Amino acid sequence: MLADLSPLIAATAQWLMRAYPPCGGAMAAALCEVQARQAVTVAAWLRYPTPTDAALVGMAGPGGSARLDWISGGDQGSADPDADEAAWRTWVDEVVASWAACLLADPALAREAVLAVGDSSHTPGIPVEFRRLVDPDERDRQAAALLRHPDLVAPVCDLHRSQLSDRLAPGQTLIA
Repeated sequence: MLADLSPLIAATAQWLMRAYPPCGGAMAAALCEVQARQAVTVAAWLRYPTPTDAALVGMAGPGGSARLDWISGGDQGSADPDADEAAWRTWVDEVVASWAACLLADPALAREAVLAVGDSSHTPGIPVEFRRLVDPDERDRQAAALLRHPDLVAPVCDLHRSQLSDRLAPGQTLIA
């Protein structure tokens, strides 16, 4: 049974990079990709906190990018996508993309999320650092200016922001 989230993480980070491309050259692209992958990794670990959760999404599939493409108006592939283009898009997880966008747009929320996954089953005894996500320097911010812009990512963030809030603050949903 597949308990590895790497296909989901890679596809969802790829979708974010295409929808909100890096600003600059090759170095900017690399910095933007690292930030997208870190945000998607944290979001995926929050969404699928146990090996069983990860195995289930591996068997059932995450849902694909169709709704995200429509909402963002981002890269929707060609009018006649080839099999490779369509295949990776099936591994995009809408909730994980939404949560990752929230984390990229809000550094305080990103720090809270990283703390929440610090003791997860995904990091057994392994120190994991997400510096480019939680403490981006000026080059990081410039490279991912579109990806981190709260107004630009708002439509994607708004899809599942409340679920992320619930996940990070369990028990708060009962408060009126």
